Amino acid sequence: MNDATVGFQPKPMKISVLTAALQELTPRELRDADPDLAVEEWLAFSRDIGSPYIQLSAALHPSVGDVPPEAMLDPVANTLDLREPFNERRAARVKAAMKDTGVGLSDLAYFDNMLVADNAARRAKHDFMLRVFDAAVLLETPAVCGFVGRNYDLEMDPNLEMFEREFIPLLKEAKARGITFRVEQCPMPGWTPLDRWHNNIAYAPGPWIALHRICEKHGVGDQFRIHYDPSHSVLMGQDTRSMFQYLKDEGYGFLIDGFHVKGQVIDAKGISAWGYGGQTMERGDWDAGDMSAPSANPAAQVNAWKKQVAICEHELPGTAKHDPLAYLQNRTVDWLDHQLAARELLDIDPAEIFLVVEHEYPPARIQDKDKLAPILAGSVDFTRAIDEAAAAMYALQHEVMAAQGIPLQGVGREAYRS
Repeated sequence: MNDATVGFQPKPMKISVLTAALQELTPRELRDADPDLAVEEWLAFSRDIGSPYIQLSAALHPSVGDVPPEAMLDPVANTLDLREPFNERRAARVKAAMKDTGVGLSDLAYFDNMLVADNAARRAKHDFMLRVFDAAVLLETPAVCGFVGRNYDLEMDPNLEMFEREFIPLLKEAKARGITFRVEQCPMPGWTPLDRWHNNIAYAPGPWIALHRICEKHGVGDQFRIHYDPSHSVLMGQDTRSMFQYLKDEGYGFLIDGFHVKGQVIDAKGISAWGYGGQTMERGDWDAGDMSAPSANPAAQVNAWKKQVAICEHELPGTAKHDPLAYLQNRTVDWLDHQLAARELLDIDPAEIFLVVEHEYPPARIQDKDKLAPILAGSVDFTRAIDEAAAAMYALQHEVMAAQGIPLQGVGREAYRS
């Protein structure tokens, strides 16, 4: 034992919530006429459910979007309405609401396919992303979260070339504005009815590293970071601790810069039927009797998401019963170890990292403020409690006890178990 003494100083992360959790908090007819009312009302709602920050969601307005809401598994929210560019006047109004409610911004978010094949659609998405970047500057938030996407007409290596040609200019625009782009890694299997599954090329550590090397070549490595969501890892049969260990082993423990707190519960019966990769045929996204092309009906196109939902269901943290065996099988998120592994393996300052609660649990996707509020409040509180427990364990084990040379008991979860 050593004589050295270190004080007990746990570092909890910052709690936020994605505003897509309740798309219709402000009715469409009201927020279309008064674009910033939705932001004001979401800031007040976040205060009421106990979340000190929001991840402010932007999206192409339904009147100009290229993907009909009926074809989406999880419809996006344009809480931040950017049909017209954001300006100083609008920013002052939002900042006044932030001051009044005591709720801040973790970051802005715009989730879309930045590598879509159609040139006009891609240009529209990139132009909109630049509006999001400009809004982030005016609102003094340092990051925007979103997807990279994929051109479904191309195989993976040509998509890397397209990333270099089309996405790097966006990162240069982010650099010019002093902001970071945080990529969420959802593979988006249901974005197309084709037999493509990885439709966001930034879906796992191997691709992140390949993309980051391209970014470094163009001087924008610091603008490319990952907003990690463990639900997607479970969907792909991965476990968080092993992924974080891989990043550390490869020298990329710095890449993860934020977290979406959303779980995934694997359906063992669905896995038995289809395996990882989900339902591959007879989904209903192709017209019976005419198999020359996918269905043009958006309500049929949504069936492409059976590649995912046939084998799993999203979890709102705190709402699912968990079996320790399921943790070891990587069939659900082990939230405590998730938070421990982040502290043990990643190059982060936990006190500066955001945990953003993302709500996509279908039975609880309630567009009723009064009914949803206690559900989100409970999930936010669960997230905070789990993280505080992990922060306490890390500080006690890796700082206080380590300084005094006191050994830890047991082994705990390990990476790369097979």
